This record gives sequence, structure tokens and C-alpha cells, in this order.
Amino acid sequence: MNTRMRRAAVAIAAGAMAVSLAACGSAEEADGGKDSTASSAKKGDDIKVGLLLPENQTARYEKFDRPLIEQKIKELTNGKAKVDYNNAKQDANLQAQQVDTMITNKVDVLILDAVDAKAIKNSVQKAVDAGIKVVAYDRLAEGPISAYTSFDNVEVGKTQGAALLEALGDKAKDGEIVMMNGSVTDPNAAMFKKGAHEALDGKVKVGKEYDTKEWKPENANANMEAAISALGKKKIVGVYSANDGMAGGIITALKAAGIKVPVTGQDAELAAVQRIITGEQFMSVYKPYAPEASAAAEMAVALAQGKSLDSIAKDKVDSDSQKAVPSVLVPVTSLTKANVNDTVIKDGVYTADEICTGKYKAACDELKIG
Repeated sequence: MNTRMRRAAVAIAAGAMAVSLAACGSAEEADGGKDSTASSAKKGDDIKVGLLLPENQTARYEKFDRPLIEQKIKELTNGKAKVDYNNAKQDANLQAQQVDTMITNKVDVLILDAVDAKAIKNSVQKAVDAGIKVVAYDRLAEGPISAYTSFDNVEVGKTQGAALLEALGDKAKDGEIVMMNGSVTDPNAAMFKKGAHEALDGKVKVGKEYDTKEWKPENANANMEAAISALGKKKIVGVYSANDGMAGGIITALKAAGIKVPVTGQDAELAAVQRIITGEQFMSVYKPYAPEASAAAEMAVALAQGKSLDSIAKDKVDSDSQKAVPSVLVPVTSLTKANVNDTVIKDGVYTADEICTGKYKAACDELKIG
């Protein structure tokens, strides 16, 4: 896995970081404190970075984000930085305790992917009060964060919605779709939902729509069963699923009911790629994690060392509690069976051997994957 992560980091991050990321703000503007910047300026490569990720049910966090971030921090600090890591396992209270531990351990900077973006606000404030700058990772945490990196999440939803309409074609007029959105505690879910509605509204009827508790596949499965019961088998022509994990639960429910319709996804998980090549799932959103991870690492190291973010962050993003946060937003790609080779294979995320196991080999051969 480490070899693959290095390949992905080199192949993707190099291209992403080659883009000129013009100045849009500085660490000093974001946290409003010159004193902490002056203090951090004394730091060299011997820094301590806290890394808190939200859950381990979605494959991406442990397989991609964590090793990519840790590797990039190591590269930026000549191997001298220490990374303190923890995963909240979808527990907001546990994550608040983990922030407290990071404060106690006196990390110099914290990379935080919030379980609950609003609930974490007080913890972010506590960290900042302790002189620790916070980089919001993937989800826009509330509170006085100094930097943020993620994908264009409204565009993610638009990409999913547009792909579903493409798959439906004329059938969009013949029935109804089910929308399976993510968790209400995740601000990204609201942006995915917004983008999807922008693409879908007026072009297809939404028969049932759910906000899925904790993004759990089993909750999506139960919601899908309820939708099938309420709408009937013949009315459902497609399903908008906000991510791949939920798509798996949805497809299980559809199969049990004898329904085969296009289903969207997100994250390009291995199981989803395999479902896509066999036609069980129509698409996923491929989000190249290396440039996101690289941006987080670069901003975190710069903040810990008291340096400006001017050469890193080209965007500014507002949260409900913080304005003009220096940000890096990474573009996404619609992944279908037609471009597996040009996305996850080309970027070294998966090898053909990993995708084309057992029952998937025939589909791989047909699509010439590898």
C-alpha cells in the first residue's frame, strides 16, 4: 500500500502543485494574531503536527488521506516532523477529546477533518487559544481555522446529478428517482445535495429523498428498502447516492427487490470501481486525494513554521464563523467504466490486478483495463 501511495503522491501531487496557487490571504490574516506567528517563526523542521480524521468506515481515510499527508509532511521537513494521529470513528464527542489530547501534547499545528463541523467549533477555539493553528481538511470546520482544503463540493453534486441524467436519458421522464444524501452533520453533504439538485431539479422527479445518518451503508440500505416499499418497483428509474459506501447498501436493497437502475457514488472506492466495470453502479466521483493531502500538509507545515500561505492557497472560503479562509479547492472527475484506465489506474491509486480479481476479470478484459 505504501508503494501505491507514493506512486499516487508523485503522479497526482506533482501536477496539482504545478498549478500556480496565487496569493489570496495569509496565515496572519486568518488567525488574526501576529504574536503566534512570530513565535512559530522560530520553528524549523522539528515540528509536531496533529492529524485527526473523522471515521474509518469509508476506505479513503486510512488507505489514502493518512499515508499521503504523513508522507508529504515527512518530505517537507526532511523527515524531522512528528505526526500525532487519531481517528474519531464517527464519534464527535471522541473527536473533541482527541483535540484536547493534541493540546495537551502541544502540537504546533492541527489538521482536522471534523466529524461534526458545527460541534467541533469550541474545540477549534480551544486549540487556537493554546497557540495551535488549525487546518480544516476535507470538511469546513466551524471556528477560527487558519486554512482549508477540500474539493469543489457543489461541483461534486453537479457531476453526480449530470451523470445520473446521462444514464437515464429518455427514462428520466418515465419514473422517479430516489435521492440518498449524506449525513446532516457533514457540511460537505449539504453542498453535494445542493449541486445535485441544481443538476436534477426540473429534469427528473424525486420520489423519495433521505439524509442518511452517519453516512452508514446499512442506513442507506434501510432507507432504500423504505423507498421501494413506498414508491413501488416499477416507478424507480435511478438512485442518486452521495457516496460509494451508501451505494453498496443501496444496490443490495435494489438487487433484493429485483431492480436494476443507474446508481451514482463518490470516492472511487475499490468495491465501487468493481461494481462500475460490471454495470452494477453507473459512476463514482474520482477525487484525487494526493493534491488535497499535499495542500493540507504544505499549509500545516507553513503555519507551524510561521510562514505565509500566499504561495499555496489560491482561493478564499467563508464558513458561518470565519471569513476569507485561505483555501485550496481540488477539481474532480466523473468515473465510469469508460475512463477507469485514465483515472485510478493512470494515477496509481489501484493496479489492474487489484481491480480485476476473480469474477471481475471478464469485465476487465472486455474493457481492456490495465
